[in-house]
Amino acid sequence: MARFDRYMLSQLMVLFGFFSLVLVMVYWINRAVVLFDQLIANGQSASVFLEFTALSLPAVIKLALPLSAFAASIYVTNRMTSESEMVAVQATGYSSFRIARPVLYFGLIVMVLMSALTHFLMPLSTARLDERRVEISQNMTARLLTEGKFIDPIDGVTFYIREISTEGELRDIFLSDNRNADSQVTYTADTAYLVKTDDAAQLVMINGLAQTLNTRTNRLFTTTFKDFAYNIGGFLQVTAREGRRAAELSTTELLRADAALQAETGESYGQLIARAHDRFAQSFMSVVAALLGFATLMVGGFSRFGVWRQIVAAIFLIIVIKATETLCLNITRENPSFWIAAYFPTALGLAMAWGLLFWSTRPYLFKRQPKLEVTA
Repeated sequence: MARFDRYMLSQLMVLFGFFSLVLVMVYWINRAVVLFDQLIANGQSASVFLEFTALSLPAVIKLALPLSAFAASIYVTNRMTSESEMVAVQATGYSSFRIARPVLYFGLIVMVLMSALTHFLMPLSTARLDERRVEISQNMTARLLTEGKFIDPIDGVTFYIREISTEGELRDIFLSDNRNADSQVTYTADTAYLVKTDDAAQLVMINGLAQTLNTRTNRLFTTTFKDFAYNIGGFLQVTAREGRRAAELSTTELLRADAALQAETGESYGQLIARAHDRFAQSFMSVVAALLGFATLMVGGFSRFGVWRQIVAAIFLIIVIKATETLCLNITRENPSFWIAAYFPTALGLAMAWGLLFWSTRPYLFKRQPKLEVTA
C-alpha cells in the first residue's frame, strides 16, 4: 500500500473510532434510560440492568457504524482539502479515482465489522436478550415485591410493601382487591411471607385486618386475623415463550425459510428472505456511505466559504439511498423471487459515487463554455 494510502486510511480509522464512540454512547445512553425505567423501577438488580444494556450493545453499534463511516469520510476529506493536502496529492498526478482507493479500503473494513454484527453478534445477542426477558417475566419476586411503591399487578388489584427485610419478611402490607364490583376487599398486615406451592403462590399475612365493603348496601365489614393466606397466583400470568423471532435466526436459517421456520416465527417466506438479504445489503452500505461522502466533497473547486454545499448534498444523497433501501426491502417482502431488489440501493450508491468521481475529474462537463468570436 502506498504511503498516501496508509496515511489517509489511518486518518479515516481514527475519526471513525471517534465518531463511533460518540454515536454509540449517545444511542446506548438513550437505550439505557429506557431499560432503567423498565428494570430498576420494577425491582431488578443493577447486575440485570448491566446485562441487558450489554446485550443491547450490538444493535446500537450496528446503527452507529455506517453513520460513523460517512462522518469520518466527510471530515477527513474536508480537512485534507482545507489544508491543501488534497491539492498537493492531485498535483502529483493522482486522480480522484486513485485518491478514493484508501476510502474504498476503509469502507471494506467497516463492511467486515458490519457483517460480523449482522450475521453473528446480533442474532446471538437478540436470542439471549429474549431468553432473559422471559426469565425476568417469570421471576415472581422481581415483578411483585417492590419496596415503597404502589403497584398494580393486574386490573383491580393494588399492592404495597413498605419494606422487605434481608430474611425475606414483608413489612406493612397493603392489598386492595376491587375486581368484584359488588364487594371490595382491603387487606392490611404487619408482616407477610411469600410462600411458593405446587399449585400457586400464596401470600401469608400475619396480624392483619380485612375490610370488606359491600357496594350495594354500603356496609363495611372488618375482620382481624392472626394469619391469612391469599392466593396471588393470578397476579403472575406469564405467557411462555413460543418459538423464536426472526431477528434471532442465523442468516443461513433465514435463507432456508422452510415451512417449519415460517410457523415458528409467524412470518412469511418473503419476510424471512427479505431479512436475510437485508443483512447483506446493510453490510454493503458501509462501503457506499464512505465512498459517497468522499466523492461528493471532491466535486467543485476550492472556495473560501468552505464545502458546506457539498456536505449538504452528501447528506441528501444518503437520505435518498436510505429511502430507496426501505422501498426495495418492501418489494422483496412482497415478491421473494425479486430478492435482487435488496441490493439495488447499494448499486445505486456506488453508481452515484462513481459518477461524482468522474465529474470531479472533468469539472468542465457541466459548465457553460465561453463562446469564442473570430474576427477577420
